[in-house]
Amino acid sequence: MKIKSLLLVAFLISESLFSQTIQSPSEFLGYEIGSRFTRHHKVVEYFTHVSNSLSNVVLEKYGETNEHRPLYLSYISSEKNISNLETIRKNNLAQTSLISGKATNNIAIVWLSYNVHGNEASSTEAAMLTLYELVTKKKKWLKNTVVIIDPCINPDGRDRYVNWYNQVKSTPFNTNQDAKEHSEPWPGGRPNHYLFDLNRDWAWATQVESQQRIKMYNKWMPHIHVDFHEQGINDPYYFAPAAEPFHEIISDWQRNFQNEIGKNHAKYFDKEGWLYFTKESFDLLYPSYGDTYPTYMGAIGMTYEQAGHGRAGLGIKTDEGEVLTLKDRALHHMTTGLSTVEISSQNADQLNIEFKKFFNNSSLQYKSYVLKNDNVDKTNRLKALLDLHEIEYEVAKNGTVKGYNYMNQKEEKMIVSTSDLVIHTQQPKGKMVKVLFEPKTKLVDSLTYDITAWSLPYAHGLKAVASTTKVASSKSTIPQSTTNTIDTNAYAYISKWNSIDDATFLGALLQADITPRFSNQAFTIDKKVYAAGSLIILRNDNRSEDFDSKLVAIANTHKRRLQPVTTGFVDKGVDFGSYAVNPINKQRIAVLSGKETSSLSFGEVWHFFETQLQYPITTLNSDYFSKVNFSNYDVIIIPSGYYSKVFSKTILEKLVKWTQSGGTLLVIGEALNSFADHKSFALKKKKNRTKIEEPNLTPYADRERNNVKNFITGSIFNSTLDHTHPLAFGYDKEYFSLKLSGTSYELLQKGNNVGYFGNYTTNVSGFAGNDALKNVPKSLLFGEEKKGSGSIIYMVDNPLFRSFWENGKLFVANAVFLLNSDILKN
Repeated sequence: MKIKSLLLVAFLISESLFSQTIQSPSEFLGYEIGSRFTRHHKVVEYFTHVSNSLSNVVLEKYGETNEHRPLYLSYISSEKNISNLETIRKNNLAQTSLISGKATNNIAIVWLSYNVHGNEASSTEAAMLTLYELVTKKKKWLKNTVVIIDPCINPDGRDRYVNWYNQVKSTPFNTNQDAKEHSEPWPGGRPNHYLFDLNRDWAWATQVESQQRIKMYNKWMPHIHVDFHEQGINDPYYFAPAAEPFHEIISDWQRNFQNEIGKNHAKYFDKEGWLYFTKESFDLLYPSYGDTYPTYMGAIGMTYEQAGHGRAGLGIKTDEGEVLTLKDRALHHMTTGLSTVEISSQNADQLNIEFKKFFNNSSLQYKSYVLKNDNVDKTNRLKALLDLHEIEYEVAKNGTVKGYNYMNQKEEKMIVSTSDLVIHTQQPKGKMVKVLFEPKTKLVDSLTYDITAWSLPYAHGLKAVASTTKVASSKSTIPQSTTNTIDTNAYAYISKWNSIDDATFLGALLQADITPRFSNQAFTIDKKVYAAGSLIILRNDNRSEDFDSKLVAIANTHKRRLQPVTTGFVDKGVDFGSYAVNPINKQRIAVLSGKETSSLSFGEVWHFFETQLQYPITTLNSDYFSKVNFSNYDVIIIPSGYYSKVFSKTILEKLVKWTQSGGTLLVIGEALNSFADHKSFALKKKKNRTKIEEPNLTPYADRERNNVKNFITGSIFNSTLDHTHPLAFGYDKEYFSLKLSGTSYELLQKGNNVGYFGNYTTNVSGFAGNDALKNVPKSLLFGEEKKGSGSIIYMVDNPLFRSFWENGKLFVANAVFLLNSDILKN
C-alpha cells in the first residue's frame, strides 16, 4: 500500500509539473479564446510552444502558401506512439498495400483539418483549444490514437479576413447585423491567394496548398478525416451522417460509422441543449471536397458546419434574437473534434479492420481505363495529376481493347499501342480511380451540393475506353526528352499548337521580344503536315543577333520541339509570306475584378495567366472601370459575374467603340447576361418553352425537388466545333464541355458560331433537368461577334472552371493571342 501511495504522489507531482509547463491558449496568447481573432503567426507560435514543451507532440512544417505563410501539421499521441510514429505510419500504409510490410495496425489515425475557408475562422481558434484538451485532459484516448491537426489549411484567406475584421470592428463588438464588421468587402476571406475555393480543390490540386497537403495526406492515409466549416448565422450545427447522394463506392461501414460518430456528438450537444442537424444538405458525391476525397481514399470523411461564417465576427444577433459569439463557435467545434477522437479511440481496432477491407477492389465493374496518347502534353498533364495522388499507371501493349468508348458512349473496339496509357482499378487506390475516370456518375438523388460530372478523360480531352476486363499493359515507359539546336540556315522554325503548354511557350516568346506568326490554314512543308494554328517563327521577323540562341533556349526550357525549315515555299497550303500567316502581337491584357465580379471566376483567370501561361495581366477594379482608358489594352476579359451596376449604357457603348477600333472583349459565363438581348450586341438568350400560365399546385414539400428540372448541375455535353476558326485551333471537331447552368443562348445570327450544341444534344454524364435540357440543342457554346476591326468572344461555359477542365484552357489562349492580329481583322 505504501508503494502505491508513493506512486500516486509521484504521479500527482508529475501532473502538477506538467500543468505548469504547458500553457493554455488563453495563457499563452494573453486573451481568452473567442475574445478576439488570432492571427496565423500567433497560432503557429502556440502550436510550436506545445510541441517544444511536450515529448508527445511533434510539429512538422509541410509547405508554404503563395503569400509565404507556413503550413504545419501537429502530431499528438502517447509518448510511446510518438517514438514509434514512423512504424505506425508504415504499418498503416501496408494495410492498403501501398507499401510492403506488416499489414496490421491497431492505432487509430484521426486527421482534423481547420479553416479551409479563411473567413470561417472559428475553427482555427478551436484547433488550439482541442490541442490543449487532448494533451491535458484527454490523454487516455491517445494511447491507441494518433491525432493529426492541421490548424489552418488556408492562412492567406484567414489573415485577409482577420486583418480586415480587426480594422473595422467596434469596441466592444457590435452585434447588429447592419454593422460594418458583419459585411466583408470583395473578395472576402473565404478563398486563398488566387481566390480559389480550397475545399473544392482536393482532387484537382491546382493550388500550392492542396498540392503540398495531398503529399502529406497520402503519406499517412488516415482512418478519419474531418473538415471544419461554418455556414449561415441562423443555421444550427451540422455534423455526420451526411446527406444523400452517397457515391456508390462508399462502403456500408463508412455509412454506418458516420452514424455512430453523429450519435456520439449528439450526446454532448443534447447535454448542453445545443441545436444541430444531420443527413441534410451536405452530400458525399463530388470527389474534390475535404470529406469526399478522404472517403474515396478509405477514410471516414466528414464535414462539420458551425453557424457563423464571415458575417458573425466576434458576435452577432441572429434572426431569432440570440447572440452568436466566437466563443460559442469555437467551443462547438472543439466539442465535435474531441468527440471524434473519443469514438475513434473506442473503435480503433474496428477502424483498422474495415480500413483494410476498403482496398479490396475486385468488385469494381471496370478493370482498366485506356487513354489514347494522341497528345503528349495532355497525357503528361494527366500523368502529373496521377503522380501527385500516387495512382499507378502503365502503358498498353500493341493490340485491340474492347470497352465503353467515351467519345460516342458505345461499346466498341479501340486499337492501342505502347504509347497509350492504362490505369487499372486493381491497385490500392482503385476506388479513387473508378471515381475519377467513371464515364457516367451514378446518381441516386438529383439534389446535390455541387457538380455531378468530372470524368478525367473528358476533362483532359483524351480519347478513352473503359474495359470490364483487365487490359494487357507494361510498366516500361519511353523516356521523353526535347533538345533543340541552333540552325543558322533556318528560314524559319515551326512549332505545334494543340495544348496549353504551347500557349505558355508562346507567352515566353512574346515576353522575350520574339515575334511568332501562325498559319490560318494547314500546310505541308518538307513532306510534314502542320495543322492550322502552328507557330511559325521567321528569321525575317526577328533580326537580333541572338535570335537563334534565345529561341532555342526558350523552346528547350518549355520542352517544345522546333522544326527548322530552309524555305517559306510550302509543298501544300499557304506560303509563309501569305496574308493567311499572321503575326502574333505582344498583347496588353486587362481583367475586370471587384464588386459584382465572381471572385472565383476572376481568380481562375488570374491564376491561369500568372501561373500557367506565365503572362502578365493588368487587374482593373469595377469601382473605377468607367474611368479606364481602354485604348491602353488589346484584350479585356470580363469574368463571370452579375454586372447590372457596372455595365451602364455608357460603359457598354464605350466597350463597343473600343472593340470596333480593334480590341478583343472576352466575356465568360454569367457575364453574358449583361450583353444578351441588348440592341448593341448579337447575343440573344434562349427563351424557355413555357406552357400556359397555371396556378402552381406543386405541394410545398416537393417544390425544391420540382425546381431541379430547370437546373444543369455541372453536366458534360458533347458539342461541335468549327475547327477552321482561330478560336478553335488545336481542337478536333468534337469537344466535351462542362455545362454549369441551365441558361442557354441562341446561335448567333450575326457572327461566328465556333462552338455549338447540335440538334439532338443531351448530357453524356451528370444531372440535367428536363426543362433545362430542352434549351441546350441548337444553342451557343463559344461565339465571335465581329465589331469593326475587333471581336467580342462569348464563352457560355467557363473553360477555366476550377482550373481542372484542362481541355478547355486553349480556347482562352486562342481568344487572347490568335484573334488579335491586325492582318486578321482587316
